[in-house]
Amino acid sequence: MTTSSPEADWTEALLRVRDHRDRAAFAVLFRHFAPRVKAFLIKSGSDAALAEECAQDVMTTLWNKAHLYDPARASVATWVFTIARNRRIDILRRTRRPEPEDLPWGPEHEPDQADALALQQDSARLAAALRNLPDKQRALIEQAYFADRSHSEIAAATGLPLGTIKSRIRLALDRLRHDLT
Repeated sequence: MTTSSPEADWTEALLRVRDHRDRAAFAVLFRHFAPRVKAFLIKSGSDAALAEECAQDVMTTLWNKAHLYDPARASVATWVFTIARNRRIDILRRTRRPEPEDLPWGPEHEPDQADALALQQDSARLAAALRNLPDKQRALIEQAYFADRSHSEIAAATGLPLGTIKSRIRLALDRLRHDLT
């Protein structure tokens, strides 16, 4: 590396990895960026083991995706830390996603009759409370909770302002809560 600034050296090193699969240039990048990526991940809330694993993954991605690097679009540091940030988000999403429950083997046990009756009665009370809502509020509750649509999606579909959607849903939920207590 003969250039004067560290950023120019990193750019040159990454271009050598990109164009020639230069292992020595990759080693320079690894020695510089791997500990910094690990520190960034730890400061972002990851534990040391996960940060180490993620830093290794980021550096592997740098090697495998070097052909995608364009020095006109971003500095090497920006590119590396963007990969690290995205990898951290992927890990967080994966850890927050609940695991599916174990599938039962054999016949399932019969539910308790008292629980089944209570659930049936609660469902009937909820249906009655929903019928008592004004039509505009009931329609929004059905879209939000039964059709699983976001407030923004409902606003786009109905043409109503987002604030109106949120207010009507909040009022409807307050009314339902009052009717069901």
